[in-house]
Amino acid sequence: MLNVLVGVLPGGFMIASSIVVGSAPAAVVGGLGSPAWGSLVVAFAVSAGLLFVQQLLAPLSVSLGRVLKHQVDGRFHDQILAASLRSTGIAGLEDHQAAGDLWLAAEQLERGRTPGDAAAGTVALVVKYTQLATYTVLLGVAVSWWAAAVVCLVTMTFRVGHRAVVRIYTRLRPIMGPLRRESMYFRDLGTGPGAAKETRVFGLTGWLAERYRSSALAALRPVWRERRRANGVAFAWRTVFGVVMAVLVLAWMLSSAAAGQLSLTHLVLGVQATLGAISLGEFYHESDNGTQFGMQSVSALRRFQEASAALDAPQAAASTESAAPLLGGVRFKNVSFAYPGSDRLVLDGLDLTIQAGQCTALVGLNGSGKTTLVKLLSRLYEPTSGAILADGRAISSLEADAWRRQIAVIFQDFNRYELSVADNIAFGAVEQPADPGRVAAAAHKAGIDGAIAKLPHGLGTLLSRRYAEGAELSGGQWQRIALARALYAMDHGARLLVLDEPTSALDVRAEAAFYEEFIANARGRTTLLISHRFSSIRHADRIVVLEHGRVVEDGTHQSLLDQGGRYAGLYDLQARRFQAGEDIEGTER
Repeated sequence: MLNVLVGVLPGGFMIASSIVVGSAPAAVVGGLGSPAWGSLVVAFAVSAGLLFVQQLLAPLSVSLGRVLKHQVDGRFHDQILAASLRSTGIAGLEDHQAAGDLWLAAEQLERGRTPGDAAAGTVALVVKYTQLATYTVLLGVAVSWWAAAVVCLVTMTFRVGHRAVVRIYTRLRPIMGPLRRESMYFRDLGTGPGAAKETRVFGLTGWLAERYRSSALAALRPVWRERRRANGVAFAWRTVFGVVMAVLVLAWMLSSAAAGQLSLTHLVLGVQATLGAISLGEFYHESDNGTQFGMQSVSALRRFQEASAALDAPQAAASTESAAPLLGGVRFKNVSFAYPGSDRLVLDGLDLTIQAGQCTALVGLNGSGKTTLVKLLSRLYEPTSGAILADGRAISSLEADAWRRQIAVIFQDFNRYELSVADNIAFGAVEQPADPGRVAAAAHKAGIDGAIAKLPHGLGTLLSRRYAEGAELSGGQWQRIALARALYAMDHGARLLVLDEPTSALDVRAEAAFYEEFIANARGRTTLLISHRFSSIRHADRIVVLEHGRVVEDGTHQSLLDQGGRYAGLYDLQARRFQAGEDIEGTER
């Protein structure tokens, strides 16, 4: 109602001000104290009052629009995060198209074209179109309904043209998305601290600037082309049509007034209403951009939700049985898997048993399916066929979060949270209240307690130099933090510990020491190790060689060497190169 009132008030001001102008000649002739002068004063007072109320209510309307914007955007932020975190698996986040839609929804928020802008812009449009309706009615009543119809048509012609230009941008946004992501990647690479050293050492600064420029131009060229087309002949036609029609209406009113068919009051009111209505045909920056681009982010989020739901359908279709504590081992029974959108089987009829209480090491060439196996074990994806059994029960029949509490995984690209040391470790069992004693114990078992003691605030130190008194850890120290997180999870009920090459960045000796410590501490626990250096896992109870998604060799380190097969050949190759002073990084993954 407030916005309707704000839209009607200018019409009231036009009426009152037209009466002021129309009654001025009679008031001047009658002089002070005459009835005409009194009418002039009353009309002037009403005009001033309406103008004052307009100035009072307009900022209030804008403020209410901003409140609405912040409320809507706050909820939309929550919806984006919820949509990203809601899925059981990660197929939706790894799919190119779905991830692009999620990026577009979030990117619009950063650019200030949000659903909140759409809501506030819609409210602002109520004011504009209420004004147009008011001016049209005033023109029809005071002058002529055909004149009112012509002026309204001119205004809407201008509006349709401006909205068409905005729709061009809206239509091109999905096409521009990949190019914009590329340009923003180069921008962030050039402005962030992470790549600063290497870009300067290798002289990449000029190359980065040029790649950013070329990718940004590639994203903008389609927009410029469409904008030239929209602002060419069509724009000229709309302008000529509008000007001619407006001039005809104004000329007709002037001739009618000259012929005595329109009073001065009606003439002034008609001119004001005509000019006021035509001025509403302009481009409303906040309203038009907000309603078009703001709703685009809503559409992008909806597309992501639909795609994510479809891609994660196997997880959603799984049962929600509670997961009893894992007592025995885990068996991959004839498991095959292909990533969504691909026909290539990464795992092809895999049969593998991870024995309870043993340390099983998994090795294989790049692309053999090792990390994919871990994703399936973690229920980030479901097998295309076959089953993964825990104590004889298919893990797909178990509630996903309950099953994940049974396992502790350290991925190769484990997260480095810019939070306190204690938080980084306690995230291993976030569903449980943080226990400082157990956190310290996990740090001790992981061999990181000495380094933590040297930090400014011990376990309370924030692990980022972006914060006051924050600290940064070395790669090896971060890996021990990740190990402490996994050990903390084991201390809170996890029964299976999985290490997916978390030490790939370490040198041979550091990695060997890490694994020897780990295997000694994990003795008697069910453990799965993945490493690209065969020498690091030779002390495992059992070593499994994976190739083309299947188990090709299985045994102890010595038995596999005695077989003289695939494992023995790769182990000897690494050993010879290491003895020659080379650190082989390329035989795995």
